[in-house]
Amino acid sequence: MEQNVIRRGRLGTLDERAAQFISSMTTDEWLFRYDILVDIAHVAMLRRQSIINQTTYDALATALILIRERGYARLPQNVDDVHVAIETALTKEVGAELGGWLHVGRSRNDEVATCIRMAFRAELASLMHEILELQDAVLREARKNDTTIMPGFTHLQHAQPTTLGHHLLAYHDALERDFQRLLDCYDRTNQSPLGAAAFASTGFPLDRDFTASALGFAGVVEHSMDAVSARDFVIEGLAAISNLMVTLSRLAEELILWSTTEFGYVELDDRFTSTSSIMPQKKNPDTLELIRAKTGSVIAALVAGLAILKALPYSYNLDLQEITPHLRQAAATAIDSVRIATGVLGTLEVNKDRLADMSAWGFTAATELADTIVRTTHVPFRTAHTIVGELARSDKRDVESIDRVALKHIGKPLSALGLTREDIAEALAVDRNVERRDMQGGPAVPEVRRMITSRRRQLRTKRRRLRRLQNAPETVEQALLRTSEL
Repeated sequence: MEQNVIRRGRLGTLDERAAQFISSMTTDEWLFRYDILVDIAHVAMLRRQSIINQTTYDALATALILIRERGYARLPQNVDDVHVAIETALTKEVGAELGGWLHVGRSRNDEVATCIRMAFRAELASLMHEILELQDAVLREARKNDTTIMPGFTHLQHAQPTTLGHHLLAYHDALERDFQRLLDCYDRTNQSPLGAAAFASTGFPLDRDFTASALGFAGVVEHSMDAVSARDFVIEGLAAISNLMVTLSRLAEELILWSTTEFGYVELDDRFTSTSSIMPQKKNPDTLELIRAKTGSVIAALVAGLAILKALPYSYNLDLQEITPHLRQAAATAIDSVRIATGVLGTLEVNKDRLADMSAWGFTAATELADTIVRTTHVPFRTAHTIVGELARSDKRDVESIDRVALKHIGKPLSALGLTREDIAEALAVDRNVERRDMQGGPAVPEVRRMITSRRRQLRTKRRRLRRLQNAPETVEQALLRTSEL
């Protein structure tokens, strides 16, 4: 490793094995763009505070933009990290006399913490955008299938009739909570550590509020030691992303099951399936299987982050460097997975006839029959539950069979208490089962449509808010790069 600008005073040449071991250059490209912006904001603040003069500022800002334009690949690669690489390249460009002012009042500790927050902030915004696209696809499919009756499941067994639209809305609402968790995480991520220096702040009169605003942050992480030590926003983000991936994995698992010959509920589009290298008839749900598998990788990233932070003393330790690749990979994986899920749902072919045929299998109307007995005869629900439970042992559902079972349990036929053949026929009709369940959140078609309309309004509101979040950093970046305006 060459003698960089940091090592040349205190230390000699680093062992080559140690240099490779501690360097993060192979993974730091993610932070390059943001580090340049942090540098520009920092030197602009130094100029405003009269810590450096205009000539020094102009030279530093111009060189930083030039380094940005040359790209990451042109940086020195045999250094500790991207931050040292940029400062080394800057010093080579403008000379040690000017380049040496870049790091006044600053440490790599607050610098890297700021860059990570900026990079992750952008990933969070991208991920939230993709979730909104997936929610839109879910709502479209739910509206197309708000009358598509299907069996609902508990314990993976037929339970009660519902509709595919109602079933899909459950995923929309789970995604909504995932979105809100990420939005909350964005707010806590969007705070600037810059100006905290190594951990004890600095004796230079820095303006932390200026750099926070210049970089598009909502505020500062005030306590200097907390600012450089905190990675709980990473853990929070990884936890929220893991939760999202679990939602996607559950959806993927159901679509995989439903696309099998045994279920036959849906067919996946060719664009999101693969075939066998030996069995030419196969249509494999590979993309969904990988969502399911990548969920495990994201959860592993969360566990890795927790393990790295556990028992780590304040303030900064290089252990923290090891968290960043996990965060980047988890965010990228989640974004890709959401996009695939959106594509799968948007091209799904639903076998409505098969769903309708299967909706009554397994005596799915049993609950409604018990409820009907309660409503018409006023026997307690548990008694009705017992009577219908015994009926489930056979395929007989007529009034005579019900009366025989009722005689055993209550000593009188239910027909004598008001239960009619018409009541039984209506209770056993799966479409009437769905129609009756018009309570808030239920599967009745008007209620499903109400929920879809409500969630459409929410989607429009969220899109407007997200556009503001995404536009703010872009506007800030454009302003920072117009150095003449600073």
